[in-house]
Amino acid sequence: MTYAFDPLIPRPIDQPTEVPLEQGMTAEMSERLDEAKIFAGAADPADRPAWRRRLSEWRADARRRHRYTGAAYERAGAEWAAGCATVAQVWLWDELLYSFDGRRFTPERFLADAEDRFARLDAIVLWHAYPVIGIDDRNQWDYYRDVPGVDRLVRDLHDAGLRVFVDYNPWDVGTRRVGDDMEELASVVRDLSADGVFLDTLKKAEPALVARLEEARPGVVLEGESKLPVERIEDHASSWAQFFADSPVPGVLRAHWYERRHMQHHVRRWHRDHSEELQSAWLNGVGVMVWEVVFGVWVGWSRRDAATVRRLVTVQRAARELLLHGEWTPLAPLSAAAESHGIYASLWELAGVRLWTFVNRSEAEWTGAPLPGVSATVTVPARGIAATAVIEHGAAAPAWWDALDRAIVASDGERDVDSRFPHRRAHRIGGDADRTASGPAPADAIPVPSGEYTLTVRYRARETGMYQGALYVDEWKPLPPRLHDARTLQRSGMVAAGTFVAASEVTNAEFAAFLDASGYAPAHHHRFLAHWVDGRPARGTENHPVTFVDLDDARAYSAWKGGRLPTEDEWQLAAESTPFRRGAPAVWNLTESEHSDGRTRFLMLKGGSDYRADGSDWYVEGGVQAPDYAVKYLRPGLGLDRSATIGFRCAWGAVGEESP
Repeated sequence: MTYAFDPLIPRPIDQPTEVPLEQGMTAEMSERLDEAKIFAGAADPADRPAWRRRLSEWRADARRRHRYTGAAYERAGAEWAAGCATVAQVWLWDELLYSFDGRRFTPERFLADAEDRFARLDAIVLWHAYPVIGIDDRNQWDYYRDVPGVDRLVRDLHDAGLRVFVDYNPWDVGTRRVGDDMEELASVVRDLSADGVFLDTLKKAEPALVARLEEARPGVVLEGESKLPVERIEDHASSWAQFFADSPVPGVLRAHWYERRHMQHHVRRWHRDHSEELQSAWLNGVGVMVWEVVFGVWVGWSRRDAATVRRLVTVQRAARELLLHGEWTPLAPLSAAAESHGIYASLWELAGVRLWTFVNRSEAEWTGAPLPGVSATVTVPARGIAATAVIEHGAAAPAWWDALDRAIVASDGERDVDSRFPHRRAHRIGGDADRTASGPAPADAIPVPSGEYTLTVRYRARETGMYQGALYVDEWKPLPPRLHDARTLQRSGMVAAGTFVAASEVTNAEFAAFLDASGYAPAHHHRFLAHWVDGRPARGTENHPVTFVDLDDARAYSAWKGGRLPTEDEWQLAAESTPFRRGAPAVWNLTESEHSDGRTRFLMLKGGSDYRADGSDWYVEGGVQAPDYAVKYLRPGLGLDRSATIGFRCAWGAVGEESP
């Protein structure tokens, strides 16, 4: 059988694994179940007792085969991972977490938003390098170490009760090499007092890395991506369950069934409906990853799904003792009426307390008596969750009962039926976009033909998208040819009469003259001056394009020259003219194209550079590019946007109209 890739359908590797019931456990069956992401739920209620027995048989057999001890879960300082119900993956320069105007981190703003919409978070991943790494030779460690105040940010998040993950990109092999990855990662974890490491594109860390990180920060939690091998559940306390497709009758997460203390975080990053992974998390007693800005693309959560998260974490936090140590019965028996409507449940029992966690797979709310022989009614929202708990007659209430009872009552008021996607639109902001430049253009400046234009822009389909929206809406895992393929877009507008673009980039010598004459002081100038000598361009580089400049520097210089930055369209139109020149070495050019959707700042780079980072498709593309080529560049803050490969040129005249 051949497999035809369809981005809207889970790949075979993402699909749930059927659990054979008709024969005894064999070696072949054990190995096949070892490879599952989710054990498919038994469709026939009559088969479920045998299905649960088979899962228990597999677990006992797998633990024996892999000599499981569970020692990693007994480490002092690591126990928090078992109760980490929500983790947010956040770009370090997300505009909730960082203020470009104030040039400072704003954890208080980020935390207030999380509290309001998700009933606070348990942990955060500070995503730092991708998708801007590769623009120059800086490596992934530089994108942490060069950030002023990142250690203070981590302390502030700790003070607010969050655990902090850093991320590790093992594919970063083509940038500046300074040492062994294992030592570099251990150093970052130690220096930032990170609580855990997200293993990007990596299912597991090798034992030597696990040991080195534990030495650097005892209790550090490793979270592998996707399907963690059974044998490594031993030393990885968490995994992000990315692209896990559940069965129509909800199934059981293999890693969490194997070790209840192993926390998984469900996520389908490009999906706009998160109800299925939330239901799976609820029935399995695991967590979710809240990921609303995927590498610069807004994929925000609907009010309904955010409310479901609030309900889920409110109860899970109160019931943690029960979820970790109670007897778990997946696909617990329900009434025929509940089953026929698409209601399913897990039952958790400990110390005389019974907790049922319900999900509703249907599109219609259901109210009824779900438990056989029990008249109490429960309402389960459409595609939502619910819970009920009881204390057995004569049993003493455990210490956590009151908190659980209050949590169930409180969560019932957190419903929201609004499942619409909360769209955001990126708007062009800042700079001189609404100003007519007053100074004359130099004699060699290139006149841009006035009037209407239509341009074709070429770009590579990276996960950053381009101007608006996501390229991969509701796709499971974008793969070539959907990912990193060559694409085009059309842009149109009107060029005002009297528009000119400089024939060449601003040089080091010209920028030095500007600094001397104007007294302008670049922010975070240590990065700007690092490649000069005693505050002057190094000998022999005076006529090189100025680099290590940020957008504010380029705007300030252009205004001093009586001009402004060219828009990306003006740059492209001018670059098609013969007098247009590229400096040596070739560098990317900033354009007046800054956009924000309220969460991400970005701009378009044009021209390409001589630098190219090789060894991974995840790097920003390098090399000199044709005039019609563009790269969407997410703006870092605090000087990290200063790059050895980015310069600029000026423009003059009024700004015309462009595509939004």
